[in-house]
Amino acid sequence: MQLIIAIIKPAKLADVRDALNDIGCKGMTVTDVKGFGQQKGHDELYRGAKYRAEFLPKIRLDIAAVNEQSQQIVDTIQKASHTGSTGDGKIFVLSLEQVVRIRTSETDEQAI
Repeated sequence: MQLIIAIIKPAKLADVRDALNDIGCKGMTVTDVKGFGQQKGHDELYRGAKYRAEFLPKIRLDIAAVNEQSQQIVDTIQKASHTGSTGDGKIFVLSLEQVVRIRTSETDEQAI
């Protein structure tokens, strides 16, 4: 089992959600986050004053997946969120040691 964490542009959330739904992804957690990478923020204008926005709005997706589907999920996220410009985001894949569904006490792959 693997945990896939994707940081994407907010405008690409609907595209990614629809693409994941098309491949049968069972669920995800979506969080509004702020951060920066190579972009290092950007300048904005507010009431005539220029200021530096150091942290940019992003969306974080957390998806637990069985090993057999994790690469397909990664490929789908990458394709659906790609714009070709700086700030498209990153995808991290981590191993999951255990998953427990609280309601039924199912574990691991049955809990996903």
